[in-house]
Amino acid sequence: MIKLRHLLALAGAMGTLSVVYAANGPGPKKPVGKDPVDYVNPNIGNISHMLVPTYPTTHLPNSMMRVFPVRHDYTTNRIGGLPLIVTHHREESSFNFYPYQGSESGITPTTTLSYDQEKITPYRYKEYLDEANIATDFAPSHQSAVYSISFEKQGAPYLVFNCGRGELKASGSVISGHKSLGNKTSVYIYAVTDVAPSKTGTAAKDGGVEWNGPASGSLVVAYPAGTKKIGMRYGVSFISVEQAKKNLDREIKNFDVNAVAEAGRKIWNEALGKIAVSGASDKETTVFYTSLYRTYERPTVISEDGKYFSASDGKVHSDEGHPFSTDDWTWDTYRAAHPLRVLINKQDENNILNSYILMSEQTGKGWFPTFPGVSGEQHCMNSNHGIASVADAYAKGLRGFDLARAYAACKASIETKSLLPWSYAPSGELDDFFKKNGYLPALKPGEKETVANVSDWEKRQPIAVTLGTSFDEWCLSQIAQDLGKTDEAAHYLKNSYNYRNVFNPKTGFFHPKDKDGNFIEPLDYRIDGGPGARQYYDENNGYVYRWDVQHNIGDLVKMVGGDEKFVDALEDMFNEGYPGSRWDFYATLPDHTGNVGMFSMANEPAFHIPYLYNYAGAPWRTQKRIRSLLDEWYRNDLMGIPGDEDGGGMTAFVVFSEMGFYPVTPGSPTYNIGSPCFPYVKMNVGNGKYFEIKAQNASFTNKYIQSAKLNGKPLNQPWFKHSDIANGGVLELVMGPVANKSWGVNSPPPSAAPMP
Repeated sequence: MIKLRHLLALAGAMGTLSVVYAANGPGPKKPVGKDPVDYVNPNIGNISHMLVPTYPTTHLPNSMMRVFPVRHDYTTNRIGGLPLIVTHHREESSFNFYPYQGSESGITPTTTLSYDQEKITPYRYKEYLDEANIATDFAPSHQSAVYSISFEKQGAPYLVFNCGRGELKASGSVISGHKSLGNKTSVYIYAVTDVAPSKTGTAAKDGGVEWNGPASGSLVVAYPAGTKKIGMRYGVSFISVEQAKKNLDREIKNFDVNAVAEAGRKIWNEALGKIAVSGASDKETTVFYTSLYRTYERPTVISEDGKYFSASDGKVHSDEGHPFSTDDWTWDTYRAAHPLRVLINKQDENNILNSYILMSEQTGKGWFPTFPGVSGEQHCMNSNHGIASVADAYAKGLRGFDLARAYAACKASIETKSLLPWSYAPSGELDDFFKKNGYLPALKPGEKETVANVSDWEKRQPIAVTLGTSFDEWCLSQIAQDLGKTDEAAHYLKNSYNYRNVFNPKTGFFHPKDKDGNFIEPLDYRIDGGPGARQYYDENNGYVYRWDVQHNIGDLVKMVGGDEKFVDALEDMFNEGYPGSRWDFYATLPDHTGNVGMFSMANEPAFHIPYLYNYAGAPWRTQKRIRSLLDEWYRNDLMGIPGDEDGGGMTAFVVFSEMGFYPVTPGSPTYNIGSPCFPYVKMNVGNGKYFEIKAQNASFTNKYIQSAKLNGKPLNQPWFKHSDIANGGVLELVMGPVANKSWGVNSPPPSAAPMP
C-alpha cells in the first residue's frame, strides 16, 4: 500500500497567525510551503504495542461527522466496507456501505474489500478497491459528507448499505434510515445520489437480493448499466432523519469532493495554527501537529441548528446559543486535554463544562459526568475527575459557566454517588466506610467480595480510588473557596489529605489496607493485584501510583524522606526491572506498556511523573527524562504511540511537553517547565494575545536549561503562573548540552496548603 508520505525538509506556512519555518536557528526563515495540516500523519500509532491502536480519523475539529477505515488495525489489507459515521471511538461505523459490480448472487449484507493506494488526511479519505477496480474519495463537513465512487468494470454498479440494529429505505435518489445506539439514542442518516437508481432491495444473508423487500438494516441500491461514477452526499443527526436532511442542505449543496475537502483543509489549518512551532526536525514537527490534531477528536459538538438530543433524559433541547458537547473520557482528558483548551480554545471549554452541568441535571441524579457519551454517561474508570476540569478552568479565569451549579453536581458526585469504579449507583457501605475512615478498604488475601455493585472484573481499586478522590476533594475545596463556602472548603481540604491514610512509611509506597487498618502483606508493588492490579490499584502498578498525589507533591516529598530520597525513588522506578518474564508481566498488566523500568509512558496516571524532579531540587533531571521519553515513545511511525490514545488524553501530554511545559496539577493555575523541543513556539491565547517560548539553541542535544527569563525578568524556578501568560507573554530559555544543576533548585512548584 502507498502510505502517507512525509517530506524530509522542515518547513511550512501557517497563515496569518503563524508560520512554521525552515530552521537552522530559532529566528524566522523563509517559509517553504507546508501548512500545519500537512504535518499531520493520521497513521501514527495505527499498530498498537499491546491494546487499542489509534485510528486514522477524517473529521473536522470536534465535529459529529467522523470516519476511519472499517478494520481492526493497519496491518490488514481488507476493510469491512466504507464508513459513513463513527459514533464511538472503538466501534465500527454506525452506517457503512460498499460499492459492487458483478452477479447479484454475490451481494451479501456485509463484505470485506481488498484495498490499496490509501491516502488519509484529516480532511480527506481516498482508497482504491483493487479487486473490485473501484476508486473512492471522501470529504467531511461538520454534520455531513460527500463521496465520489468511480467504477472501472462493465456492468451495473450497486451500493450496498448496512446499519445492523436499525432500518434503511430508499425513495428515488434518497436513502434514509436510523440505527439504535442504546439508551433511547439513535443516529439518523439522509443521503442523496446524483444518479437515479434503477431498483432497490434487501440483501439476503446467504447471498442475492430480495427486490422491493421490506425495510431492514440492509439496503441494496442498483444503478443503470454503464454508470461509471456515482456521487453521494449525506447528512447525519442524533435528532431525526428530517434534521439530517437539514444538516446536509445547510452544509453541502453539491457533489464536489474537492470543494468540501478544501474547506476542511482551511478549517484544520486555522485550528492547528493556533500554535506555531519552528526550528526542530521534521519528526518533532510531525509528531507535534499529529498530536494536536488528535486533541480535536473529542469531545463532539452535537448541536444541530441550535438543538441537541440529550441521552441524559432522552429529550431534544435548545442549546440556548451554547453548542452542546459530549463524548469525553474525562479520567484521561482532565490531565492535559482540558487544560490545553483553557489556553487556546477558551469558549469551547466553557461550552463543554456547560454541557456537563446540563447533563448532570438532566439525569435527575445530579452527578457530574465522568465519561459522557453520545448515548449517555458511560461511568467508566474510577474517581470523579471532571471536578478537576471545573476547578482548573475557573482558577485560570474562565467565567463562561455557572460555578455554583457545577459545584452542586461535583459535590453530589462525592457525597451521594458511589466511589466504586465503573459504578453509577448511589453511595453504599464502602462509601460509608470511606467517609468514616478516609480510605477504601482492600480485601484480605483469599477474602471473597460480598459488597453489591463491586464489579467482578474491575474490583475495588482501593488505592486508585483513595488517591483519586483525595485529589478530587482538593479540587472541590478550591471551588468551594471560590464560592465563599469557607467551611466546606476547609472540610474538603482536610479530606484531600486522605492519601496519607494509605501511605506505608516503611516502604515509601501507597499500600492497600484491609478494613481493620492492616496493610495487605506480602505485597510486590511491581505485579500484585491481579489482572490490571485492580484488586489494589488500576491498570498500573504500585510504582506508578506511588506518585498519584497531583495536588500535594511537596507533602509527598516529605513523606518519602526529603529531596534526595525522593529523587532516588524516582530513579529507582525508572530503573526497576520486571519481576519475571516480560510476557508474564504484560499478561497481568497489559495497560502498563511503554515501560521504562516500572514507569509506564502508555497510561495517564504516569504523565506527570517525569516533571516531579522539579519539586525535589533536580529540575535538570526532568529536562533529561522528558526529552528521552518523548524520543523513545512518540515517533513518526506506525507504532509511534505507546498505549491507548484515549480521545486526546495522551496526545495533549505530547503537545504540552514538546512545547516545554505541563500542567502537573489541574486546578492549580501553574505550569511546570520541562525541556522544549522547538527553538520557537507561538501560542494564540485569545483576544489578539500570544504566549511565546524562545528556546535559544534548543535541539535534541541542547535539552538543558542554562538560564531563563519570563516577560523580560530573570526566572530561576522551574514553573510559572497562568497569570504570567494569560494575556500574552514571553518565556526565554537559553539551552545547552550539559545540565545547569543549580538552575531552579530552590524554588519548587507550589503544592496544597498545609494540613488544616
